[in-house]
Amino acid sequence: MGDMGTTNHSEVTDFILVGFRVLPELHILLFLLFLLIYAMILLGNVGMMVIIMTDPRLNTPMYFFLGNLSFIDLFYSSVIAPKAMINFWSESKSISFAGCVTQLFLFALFIVTEGFLLAAMAYDRFIAICNPLLYPVQMSTRFCVQLVAGSYFCGCISSILQTSMTFTLSFCASRTIEHFYCDDRPLQRLSCSNIFIHKLVSFCLSGIIILPTIIVIIVSYLYIVSTVLKIPSTEGRQKAFSTCSSHLGVVSILYGAGSFMYLTPDTFPELSKVASLCYTLVTPMLNPLIYSLRNKDVKEALRKILGENIFLFISV
Repeated sequence: MGDMGTTNHSEVTDFILVGFRVLPELHILLFLLFLLIYAMILLGNVGMMVIIMTDPRLNTPMYFFLGNLSFIDLFYSSVIAPKAMINFWSESKSISFAGCVTQLFLFALFIVTEGFLLAAMAYDRFIAICNPLLYPVQMSTRFCVQLVAGSYFCGCISSILQTSMTFTLSFCASRTIEHFYCDDRPLQRLSCSNIFIHKLVSFCLSGIIILPTIIVIIVSYLYIVSTVLKIPSTEGRQKAFSTCSSHLGVVSILYGAGSFMYLTPDTFPELSKVASLCYTLVTPMLNPLIYSLRNKDVKEALRKILGENIFLFISV
């Protein structure tokens, strides 16, 4: 095998992240674009967490889940964006083997956790609208903590399985990853191993992760729509739908971009990169905007914080 130019994964010390195949002159533009998006992610998600933690009116299950969503968005985008921006200026565009393992593990952990968290948020809205009298009992603090902890647990188990399967493969002499971060599919293309079992397990794992969350979300919203349509007043229906529209927007962006990414054939890697850019950076940037612009409580809390800060600034 040595004559054939292949090497076992244990001998690989680093990989090359190709990134976007564009003219070198456009790297500066891409760097500025990534920097702008990442700055908005930091500002939006940190701001959302601060608002939720500081305003007593937002001490409810819905905002507890939303605060965790902002935390997850902040961290999984931070796994991707800084290294991608560094590589726009780097000649080698390399990432160490340990760095690649860490990047894949953390990204898989947070993205799967977000899927389960969105399902928990859909269930929360279902209880709030369809069983409002039982809401304080069914969505107790303990139960909410258990739902979030369970989301992280499922994400961790999935990430361990995905990462261990990927990095027990043998990689060929080429270390070039056709992506801007370490992802499972581009790494599979470098493998000299038979990846049929790997693909089968990945498919089954994806089904175990995606199907339950999608079913919970769809069933919850079927009940929600059925209940809302029975509300006699137009104002009541609009108020009920407004509490769900933000969540539906987030779900649509995440699952839409993710589905496009993994349903796109390997023969179009640039399309896959654009799709993955949507759910690795664009979605974490849009989530705080979607929830803040369409949520009256968040806007009032933000107005209160900004008003107090302006008053303090003027008084100084």
